[in-house]
Amino acid sequence: MQHAPRNQMGVIYPLMFLFLLLLHGTSAALKDPVQKWQTLSGAPPLVIARGGYSGLFPDSSQFGYQFALSNSLPEVVLFCDLQLSSDNVGFCKTGLALDDSTLIAKVFPKNDKTYKVNGDGLHGWFSVDFTSNQLMDNVTLIQNVLSRPSIFDGTMGISLIDDVVELHPPQLWINIQYGQFFLDHKLNIEEYISSKAKEFGVNYVSSPEVGFLKSLSGKLGKSNVKLVFRFLDQQLIEPSTKQPYGTILKDLKSVKAFASGILVPKTYIWPVNKDQYLQPATTLVKDAHGLDLEVYAFKFGNDFISSYNYSYDPSAEYLQFIDSSDFSVDGVLTDFPSTASAAIACLAHTKDSSLPPPGNDTRPLIITHNGACGLFPGCTDLAYQQAVEDGADIIDCSVQMSKDAVPFCLDSPDLTKGTTAATVFSTKAATVNEIQNGSGIFAFDLLSSEIQTLKPDLVGPYNQEGLKRNPAAKNSGKLMTLVDFLAFSKSNNISGVLVDVRNAPYLATRGIDIVDAVSSALINASYDKETRQQVLIASDDSAVLRAFKKFPAFKRVLQIGNAISDVSKASVEEMAKFASAVSITRGSVVQAQGSFLLRFTDVIDKMHAANLSVYVGLLRNEFMNLGFDFWANPMVEIVTYSSLMADGIVTEFPATAAEYFRSPCSDFSKNLTYTIMPAKPGSLLKLTDPSALPPAQGPAPVLKPADVVDPPLPPVTISTPGASASSNGSSTTSGARVSTASSGLCLLAIGLSVLLVTSSK
Repeated sequence: MQHAPRNQMGVIYPLMFLFLLLLHGTSAALKDPVQKWQTLSGAPPLVIARGGYSGLFPDSSQFGYQFALSNSLPEVVLFCDLQLSSDNVGFCKTGLALDDSTLIAKVFPKNDKTYKVNGDGLHGWFSVDFTSNQLMDNVTLIQNVLSRPSIFDGTMGISLIDDVVELHPPQLWINIQYGQFFLDHKLNIEEYISSKAKEFGVNYVSSPEVGFLKSLSGKLGKSNVKLVFRFLDQQLIEPSTKQPYGTILKDLKSVKAFASGILVPKTYIWPVNKDQYLQPATTLVKDAHGLDLEVYAFKFGNDFISSYNYSYDPSAEYLQFIDSSDFSVDGVLTDFPSTASAAIACLAHTKDSSLPPPGNDTRPLIITHNGACGLFPGCTDLAYQQAVEDGADIIDCSVQMSKDAVPFCLDSPDLTKGTTAATVFSTKAATVNEIQNGSGIFAFDLLSSEIQTLKPDLVGPYNQEGLKRNPAAKNSGKLMTLVDFLAFSKSNNISGVLVDVRNAPYLATRGIDIVDAVSSALINASYDKETRQQVLIASDDSAVLRAFKKFPAFKRVLQIGNAISDVSKASVEEMAKFASAVSITRGSVVQAQGSFLLRFTDVIDKMHAANLSVYVGLLRNEFMNLGFDFWANPMVEIVTYSSLMADGIVTEFPATAAEYFRSPCSDFSKNLTYTIMPAKPGSLLKLTDPSALPPAQGPAPVLKPADVVDPPLPPVTISTPGASASSNGSSTTSGARVSTASSGLCLLAIGLSVLLVTSSK
């Protein structure tokens, strides 16, 4: 039967496929490194793109399939959840109820039904009640995962399976999730597949229904199509045998009788406990391989809540399934095929690779922010030890001062941020407007002996949204004094330390000389004579940096905390008088519109022209910290700043950066079949309807000399008791004076409600 003609809502623009190919193109290689894989065949695992690139575009959209082809390994498999219209036309769409991911309810508001599906009632709009013309001419797709872009909603039509075939995918996988449902409605999907398999070039057919696969096996005969049994959650009942999937799992020999492989939830292989931590791997893969059954895993998505063991690095999760010395799955079904491709092509088999030294011709410095505070409470012994183990070059200490002038490491002088002070010293709460808006419990109001009684507290930036960091280590480790931090640093093989000095003018009014305290600690640790490790002194106050000019070996770093869109020549010349490096925000490197990247600035180039090193931060792994152009993959952001020649990246997850720089893909001179490409600002925006975008933000300010020059430090004096609590002053450091009219890289649109999903649809 001829399929219905395409309407304008689902039209494929003539140059779109070419454009998508150019977004993140791959380069052909003469020869890639030969790797040994623990798959059944010994070949690399397959990347199977569920509904195309459904992590960005609506599931099963033509754009999504095109994007998957152009941004994945050459052997990528396109995955189509096949459904049939009432006139027996096949199309791709995940989920039986169409209203979950289309606007069909608005177009046909009175056509909803309730049907029995595997014994349970399901209400919605179903393909069996509509002709192909009705669906193709009227129904458009929407993104049904709220953490993903919604601006493509209503702009793309449903994809016929013929449309997917016309893209000439290297391999095609057809999934039949509800074969019996269509049979109950007089639509024989078995006959449809068996008659079209050769024409469409189908390579795989999967289904969670034993009866369907057995029947289809007889119809396909000696076809080369591989049949794959799809396991669902173990407690669910398989409809034809009436057995729980967990029971069938125990009898893989029976599966081998009608299938050549199995598709299983990833927890079948690496279970997680109730606290979301990994348990020991099962023997499923090895057992299945022993029976000559291939094993494919599903429920992979960069923005799915997974085990805390992965620290929000989706690449780490893929590697857990493909890079074991004991086993590898034969393929992964994913919403983000580029990330899976990178794990296979770039990151696998690199655990023992050495990390190249930082340099202009190799890679930027990996600089921590409060140590590896993505895994342990910031500025603790455990966070610093983890950072060293993870490959950090520079570990940092943000210096705070106790009432008795003991310097220690903590991100903020407000002890309620990073410790349990609120539960112990609530009576010490005060308001110090020179430090922050709102009250807090401040380090300079407590003796060092009191601070030592506090427990650290690991609170991630997205706790409220459910993205917690390593809850098992919430109060682990101990805070470190600056003296202990320097001793630890000297005893480890790192490139150097960054000592952040803040709030010197205010502390002087409290009788505390932070510059002298830091200088003394560095001298006592012999860092003024150190040749093996570099000392970086960072501050947002030019007067502080000038005070450290007496240490010529120290590198002074000006921190510019607010986003800027440009730098004036005069401001760069002024900075060069007292600093040799600058630390800038991500929003100063790339501008955004809503959650989309808009354009790169030339701030890095202008700083480099004045011989100033540039460090970019703050990098975090959580997908909510990433613009959509980074594809919910923190590694793409690392690649992007590296490609812009940043001299250092400041991160809370140094392991992710080191993982990338150990890989062959970090060397852009290598001609690899596939590599991780930097983001291209504006590329996704070109695919959107401008009216669907949030209002553009005004540009960030241009940095001027007045923004970087501070008055001399005041003399250290003893203030009257209680002065801090009644102070109404405001900070006058250069880093705080830059206009905050623009918030820089606003990576999540205002009002975005994030749906944290734990499984694919």
